[in-house]
Amino acid sequence: MLSHVSGLALRLTLAAAVVACALALPAAAGAAEPITTTVMTRNVYLGADLGPGTRAQNFQELVNAAGTILNEVDRNKFAVRAKGLANEIIGKAPQVVGMQEVALWRTQPCDKSPLPPSAKHVRYDFLQLLLAQLNKNGPKYHKAVVKPEFDFEIQANTDGNEDTSGPNCNFGSELNARLTMRDVIIVRNGVETSNPASGTFDTLIQVRPSGVPIDVTRGWTKLDVKLGPESFRFVNTHLESFDSAKTGNHTNKGTDVNRGKIRQAQAKELFAQGGPAAGDKRVILVGDLNSDKKTEVQVGDGLAYKALLAGGFKERSTDSPLSCCLNTSLLTLAGGGKASDFDHQVDHVMTNKANVSLLGSSVTGRKPANGFWDSDHAGVFSRLSLP
Repeated sequence: MLSHVSGLALRLTLAAAVVACALALPAAAGAAEPITTTVMTRNVYLGADLGPGTRAQNFQELVNAAGTILNEVDRNKFAVRAKGLANEIIGKAPQVVGMQEVALWRTQPCDKSPLPPSAKHVRYDFLQLLLAQLNKNGPKYHKAVVKPEFDFEIQANTDGNEDTSGPNCNFGSELNARLTMRDVIIVRNGVETSNPASGTFDTLIQVRPSGVPIDVTRGWTKLDVKLGPESFRFVNTHLESFDSAKTGNHTNKGTDVNRGKIRQAQAKELFAQGGPAAGDKRVILVGDLNSDKKTEVQVGDGLAYKALLAGGFKERSTDSPLSCCLNTSLLTLAGGGKASDFDHQVDHVMTNKANVSLLGSSVTGRKPANGFWDSDHAGVFSRLSLP
């Protein structure tokens, strides 16, 4: 039989153990609190409307269109627009940013063959210009994945004179202009990433300026992000925008499809077996999907977005206010763009896990800065909880 003293000691020991366990519980609960991440999607606008080129009926029209396009890129001054874009990103400080239309414009003398594309003189490197602004007062972001896509070079008639006498080359051109489209992922310094990769969609639209068949290369970029004990795969994409005709959108497979079918096929490739968003891993998908269900502009525009919903993806960004798009290709204040032009959504943040919750989302770039709109799109930022 225990003595009075030993029994008291036992009771005190047990009480101390209970208190210790109780004190330990809040710490355990705190350790299990969700990790948060911040992401952004930003279409920076390639600098011009490519429509005149895609609609050209003959080679002279194509060369004239190339000159018109290059002149518009000059007028849209990406070196100035990059300041506003950088301020958007720095103001939100996302850990990872998926960017689309990060154009690289290059030129060379017009007596050089444009096929295959070979111009190397850099006229505008949008990625370099934007990173320079982002890191102006010290390094903040670095490029993690860069995916070259549509790459095309042609002679450009920049002065509108088709006369081939004097210094002009064929069809009145003054130089060759080369556009290389790129999708890019940039990462805030200090964020741990791994396994960067990129790929091209199997289904592409084929355009035929002046009768020449050209596949419009599009694809995706991805990497894995680790935040303490949690991780996710970040996927960035830009789905097709030119399959906007009601019928007769020609593919690289020799078929003609209705509006939205090409971007729908591309969306399905993202989560199909072997796709960048396939598997059991938590995925955050961002990009210019050129598609939405709620704000569909024309019948067929929503097919890609609906395919992602059917594939298990959930919306994780706001549609208030809307983020697309200025009804002008000239982004100067005199270009005619206005905030009311943003009347639908194509830029999205989505996830494939229902237990990833949206803590907050906002839209950037709906006002001009430095005498220009930052882009014809607005930016979309989301803060997410990763349980």
